[in-house]
Amino acid sequence: MIDKEVATPAEAVADIPDGASLAVGGFGLSGNPMALIDALLAQGTTDLSIVSNNCGVDDWGLGVLLNARRIRKMTSSYVGENKEFERQFLSGELELELTPQGTLAEKLRAGGSGIAAFYTQSGVGTQVSEGGLPRRYDGSGGVAVASPAKDVRSFDVSGRARDYVLEEAIVTDFALVHAWRGDRHGNLVFHKAARNFNPLAAMAGRICIVQVEELVEPGVLDPDAVHLPGVYVHRIVEVGTGIEKRIEKRTVTARGEA
Repeated sequence: MIDKEVATPAEAVADIPDGASLAVGGFGLSGNPMALIDALLAQGTTDLSIVSNNCGVDDWGLGVLLNARRIRKMTSSYVGENKEFERQFLSGELELELTPQGTLAEKLRAGGSGIAAFYTQSGVGTQVSEGGLPRRYDGSGGVAVASPAKDVRSFDVSGRARDYVLEEAIVTDFALVHAWRGDRHGNLVFHKAARNFNPLAAMAGRICIVQVEELVEPGVLDPDAVHLPGVYVHRIVEVGTGIEKRIEKRTVTARGEA
């Protein structure tokens, strides 16, 4: 078996070129591969096309790349927490392919599974299937690029005919992923909510780069506890358990009021 460990996040992302496409794990601020994102920021890579559930916030997650004008296009399902994202999109600086969340997850999974496309009910009867969703504005309030119409077919499922829209799978040049534990062969275990889009992003990348909080020797992980097998992983770097983990919105109740 191949030892996939690399020494530093900078070494792990060193060959990601300008113009690359990336699948990036995380949901909100949970499970963001921040060490890899920061390393990519530091090396100056630009003109990126990124597939991720969201684009972080102004100073965290993919938001740090966005603020540095390193992202050309986002394929996301949610963009509501980032003011700079809104500004760049409405001004025509950023292209956005807005995708239903479950559809985005399945597009990534399909790409990693060798499935070219699939039919789903999500988006039928809306601009998702009919086309016309703004992808890029012209800076003056007009739409410069709009989404195309997609193929819609009727299928008889369980004795009831319904319409389904064709969605194409996503495969990217690279994937950036955060995991809780991993071994040198690339087998991964994710922790609670940080599991989110990380396994799916890992599957979709032709080259998958993973940061783990703890790197262990092969054989330490219980095979039944592995969430993603090492066949999907190409590089793994240990970042330690002391990394910062942010929470988007914290709600607390005074003691005794619960």
